[in-house]
Amino acid sequence: MTKPRAAGRTVGGLRPLMLQAPAVTLLLLWMVVPLGMTVWFSLQRYNLLMPGMTGFAGLENYEYLFTDPALWSAMGTTLLMVGWILVITVVGGTLLAVLFQQEFFGRGIARVLVISPFFVMPTVSALVWKNMMMHPANGVLAWLAQLFGMQPVDWFSSLPLTSIIMIVSWEWLPFALLILLTAMQSLDEDQVEAARMDGAGPLSIFFFITLPHLKRAISVVVMIEMIFLLTIFAEIFVTTSGGPGLATTNLAYLIYIQALLDFDVGMASAGGVVAIILANIVAIFLVRMVAKNLEE
Repeated sequence: MTKPRAAGRTVGGLRPLMLQAPAVTLLLLWMVVPLGMTVWFSLQRYNLLMPGMTGFAGLENYEYLFTDPALWSAMGTTLLMVGWILVITVVGGTLLAVLFQQEFFGRGIARVLVISPFFVMPTVSALVWKNMMMHPANGVLAWLAQLFGMQPVDWFSSLPLTSIIMIVSWEWLPFALLILLTAMQSLDEDQVEAARMDGAGPLSIFFFITLPHLKRAISVVVMIEMIFLLTIFAEIFVTTSGGPGLATTNLAYLIYIQALLDFDVGMASAGGVVAIILANIVAIFLVRMVAKNLEE
């Protein structure tokens, strides 16, 4: 006697596939259509200031882009900016996570206050730092410099890239702290106490117990931050506008200049394709790093 088939099932999982098809199709369209249009425009002569000059350009936009010194300057600035911000946020977040794991009066309020900057919009953060913190005449840092008898610094003229790194690090440090502090909660206190009883000092406990425990969380922080930091724009737009010269022009801001200041859609699209390739290379590397850490 043939056993009756379970209700709602079909051979080969056809029904689950049909249920997933609309969501998968929408996701593919959401990804493929913008990417396809970007690649298409990157192969066209399409400048809004010269509507009569159109047609297929082939790799002409890419050839011009890769021979433009501004591209290599922007890519170098992007990597330098991302690298320093990652160092500051990961190191600072790790140290703050260890600090806030300790018991002290007002710890709950201090945790809320230190995490708050992450929820401030980038444009607002940039405006606060530009007008209230780094202003050469009325800023808090200028007041502190005068208080100690030093000359105030015009941050965005003298140290533009350092200024952007400071602002973005201030925004992302709470995120690193939040992830690492959460990971600290699962640290085995018995293991730490046993190490103390064996004579291990605070530095030994940090380097041989705490840091290995946080390795996976640090990998996740680096992966998520790297993806978002490649697209820093608002802070640069509000404070330095990519200057002086190209000192703070990263890849995202260079694409903005090509698209909305020079009105060269073809060139901007070629820059967008380069940015996509760079982001995917970084993402592949980071995903493999995180997967390796999770397997250990």
